[in-house]
Amino acid sequence: MMKKDKKSFRENVKTLFYAIVAALLIRSFIFEPFSIPSGSMYPTLVVGDYLFVEKYSYGFSKHSLPLSLPIIKERVFYNKPQRGDVIVFKTPEDNKTDYIKRLIGLPGEKIKMIDNQIYINNEKILRKKISDEIYSNTYNQKINVEKFKEILPSGKSYHVFEIKENISVYDTDNFDEIIIPKDKFFVIGDNRDNSQDSRFIGGIPKTNLIGKAVVVFLSFDTNRGKWWKVWTWFSAIRKDRFIYSLLPNEK
Repeated sequence: MMKKDKKSFRENVKTLFYAIVAALLIRSFIFEPFSIPSGSMYPTLVVGDYLFVEKYSYGFSKHSLPLSLPIIKERVFYNKPQRGDVIVFKTPEDNKTDYIKRLIGLPGEKIKMIDNQIYINNEKILRKKISDEIYSNTYNQKINVEKFKEILPSGKSYHVFEIKENISVYDTDNFDEIIIPKDKFFVIGDNRDNSQDSRFIGGIPKTNLIGKAVVVFLSFDTNRGKWWKVWTWFSAIRKDRFIYSLLPNEK
């Protein structure tokens, strides 16, 4: 019996080891789950969303690995991101914190913003007002916003929020024209007046890219339920955001 027990224990340890290795490989090179803690990407992403990020979309760097282990020296199997992608990256402020924003500007392009309108190489990105809405921020304050459909030159589109009465001490509606440096990308939040993005932190280096956000697989309204109250889970799940695509609408 002792020999069988030892053999069974070894087999269980081996199975657990293989499962951990497989999970790490999937997380590092295929898909990784992320959660949304803030409102900088409303209305595309809301607080409580859980989403999958394609890790292979733009190739791999050290930031693809747990703890950003410096095993991969340069980005390998690189695929250039596309304008309009919702991307996850390490902020260049500390190269540690995960941010999620929409990619707007590509390396070498000229970009500027005048009265909330983005210009790329002097071409204005089209936008159409959809509605007036109210959303609750992370402090549960009710914010009056205008919802716009923004249409890229390629025809891809998505929705953005503009706060009607912006009381921020920062000018989020304008920035002077810049040329995006080589191997860097300009990103911006869909919640235009409530986002820490390239307007403030600069371009995102190619090496900091983690992957492309592709789908919300679950969304949980923390105002209606708590994780330790199992009986609230069902009512707190946002049914309309189950398997919710994050890819821009095509032309």
